[in-house]
Parts: sequence; C-alpha cells; structure tokens
Amino acid sequence: MSETTEAPFVRYEVADGFATLTFDSPHNRNALSSKLVRELLAGIDAAVTDPTVRGIVLTHTGNTFCAGADLSEAANSDPATAADQRTRQMIDVLRALAAAPKPVIAQIDGNVRAGGMGIIAACDLVVAGPSSSFALTEVRIGMAPFMISLTLLPKLDQRAASRYYLTGEKFDTAVAQEIGLITIAADDAAAEVKRLCGELRKGSPQALAESKKLVNAQLLAGFDAQAGELAERSGSFFGTPEVIEGMTAFLQKRPPSWAQ
Repeated sequence: MSETTEAPFVRYEVADGFATLTFDSPHNRNALSSKLVRELLAGIDAAVTDPTVRGIVLTHTGNTFCAGADLSEAANSDPATAADQRTRQMIDVLRALAAAPKPVIAQIDGNVRAGGMGIIAACDLVVAGPSSSFALTEVRIGMAPFMISLTLLPKLDQRAASRYYLTGEKFDTAVAQEIGLITIAADDAAAEVKRLCGELRKGSPQALAESKKLVNAQLLAGFDAQAGELAERSGSFFGTPEVIEGMTAFLQKRPPSWAQ
C-alpha cells in the first residue's frame, strides 16, 4: 500500500465536547473520493453515537475545503458504476449531516467547489475565513449540480442560485453570506467557531436535536420527494459526450471544446 492509501483522509478528534472531522487529502484538494466519503460517514456516525459529543465541526487542511467530486477516480471507472456510486455517496453524506441530531459547524478558510458546496449547505452553521472562495463549477464540465441541490436550493437566494448555477463564477465570503450559503464571514474562522461552540454548549442536547429537526424538516422532506429522481437525472449524464469532454478537458487543464 502507498502512504496515501494508508493515511486517513478524514482525521477524527474529540475535545471539549465537540468532534472535529478534518479533511486531510491534500493530493487531490480534499476531493470526494470513495475513501474520503467512507471516512467522513464513519466519523459522523461516531460523533452521533458518542454521548460525550455535543456537536460536530467539519474543517480542512490546506487551501481547499473540498474540490467536489474526485474526477480522476471517476474517469478511471465504468461510467454507469461511477454514476451510481457517486450519487449514492452524495445522498448519504448530505442526509447524514442534515439529519444528525447534533449541530454541525463547517469551519472554512479556503476554496469550496461543486460537491463541497452541497456539504456546507447541509451544515447548520458555516463560518468562513478571508481566504475562502466558492463556486458551482458543474456546468463547466458538462454537468449540473443535481444532488447538492437538495441542500443548496433551500438555503440560497433564488436569484443567486440562478446566477451561480448557470455561470460557474467564483465568489467571496461577503457574497456567500449575503445569499445564505454561509452563516458568518469571519476574520478568524477558528476563533468564531470556538465562540459558537461555547454558545451551543448552553443548549441541552435534546433541545438542540429537536430544534435542528424543526429547522431541517422541509429540507429532509425534499430528500424523500426528490432524491430518487435527481439520482436518475445525474446518472443519465455520465458517459455523455459533453461530460466526457468536460472531464477530459479538466484533467488535461485545457478549456472544453464549447468554451473555445
């Protein structure tokens, strides 16, 4: 086994009543590889079942919180198999974060792209530092943000969703806060998360769980109503000529044919 394979992609630590899950897969900018997703889901489950844990913090190493799907892994897989696996994984991650009976805080000071956007939208509180940037880049590789719409669309201003879904433009923390993607744009994300954890400790565990259930009821109802259809639509795109061209262009670091 290589060192990359053996080392965890998600580090799990518990301190002061909060479980911190740190994305630590620098070789692919914390992309959502199968290994990272498995470890993330295991970490969420460990935090949820540990009675000493009051809440969960998601954070990252390096200058990228999450680059979205691992396109290198997808490119080396059968398109139908890759599509089914990726959609199931994304549904599982988003639902696990939104349905966890403990508050989840995302602590970001780096780039968030594509699937990473859906992850932060599934969190209850999102604190972003000054080095953060955001983009929904799916349209630039021939895809659309199918599965992550389950968490994004309930949170985003509708006009902003239209703009950033269609253009793939990058935007900063001020815009992210204005459109509802993040909770707080902070000069020191770690300090602000520490403060918020202190506020959350003042709430009782059962009250926090029920309050989160109230806030996320409609979002989770959307999973039940739409996840199956969105998974089918997402899967139907894999293996199409435009997606093949878009993924190939991305991996070759060149513009796709339609952008030339």
